[in-house]
Amino acid sequence: MRAPNSVCVYCGSSSRVAAVHKEAAHMLGEGLARRGIQLVYGGGRVGLMGIAADAALAAGGQVIGIIPEHIQSVEIEHTGLTELHVVDSMHTRKRMMVDRADAFVVLPGGLGTLDEAFEILTWKQLGLHDKPVVIVDVDGYWRPLLGLIDHTVAQGFTQPAHRALYTVVDDVDDVFAALAYEPEPALKIPTQKL
Repeated sequence: MRAPNSVCVYCGSSSRVAAVHKEAAHMLGEGLARRGIQLVYGGGRVGLMGIAADAALAAGGQVIGIIPEHIQSVEIEHTGLTELHVVDSMHTRKRMMVDRADAFVVLPGGLGTLDEAFEILTWKQLGLHDKPVVIVDVDGYWRPLLGLIDHTVAQGFTQPAHRALYTVVDDVDDVFAALAYEPEPALKIPTQKL
């Protein structure tokens, strides 16, 4: 697979997090920009979302933000982006983020990040897209989640082959190699339009 032109980043909007997570968001935003990869994200200027966007912009990158009207004031939209799209709903936001991205990177986050990550993995499982999904396990943050997925496999609710729907890396430096290499899909499901 060739390197993506655009990457959707899912991450938290909280600023009350450990410095290691803030540093990872900064490194990812900067790394995308330096490689000429457009950053697509939820459009906020706070938390890891804002840090990644600011780092990409500072490094000369293009950043596309997509935010629903009803949470504009909560997440405080970023007004200095290359493009900011204010949309009518979360569903429109998530669909537009998928349409604008060639790949997905999941940094640490809360319930919203979990929602986005599981939705994009489910869509891939169902054959609705075949884009790379990379989970960045910064400082072991996603270890409990990965253990839960293993538990669903052990209990027979998830096929072992579904572990191939995503790649896990330990730090941002490994994201770009993971994006450049995507193994053949383990499940042969014809890709459908979303």
